[in-house]
Amino acid sequence: MFCGDVNIAHREIDLRNWRSNQKNSGFLPEERAWLTQVFERDGWTDVFRRLDQRPEQYTWWSNRGQAWAKNVGWRIDYQIATPGFAARARRAEIYTAARFSDHAPLTIDYTGRL
Repeated sequence: MFCGDVNIAHREIDLRNWRSNQKNSGFLPEERAWLTQVFERDGWTDVFRRLDQRPEQYTWWSNRGQAWAKNVGWRIDYQIATPGFAARARRAEIYTAARFSDHAPLTIDYTGRL
């Protein structure tokens, strides 16, 4: 498993303004292709998306404008796991009740022994 700020929004669902960001770092075709390779060819699992397919679930918002207030964000923070470990995931949450930084904590509950 690896976790953290990957700085790539993998799919259109992972950022609010995907059309206008297609030429911006974090949503470039080659970046997204690399992440697709991690998931599809290399067999890793995007644990959050395994559990939650809803749109507008973001982990980062620009400090410019009213991005946080308007939920104009990007999901660029991940927990990426092997399929076996990902199968232990039971609940995912992006904590947005309070703002600590431009990122929100992504928490996932897993069952079983480590």
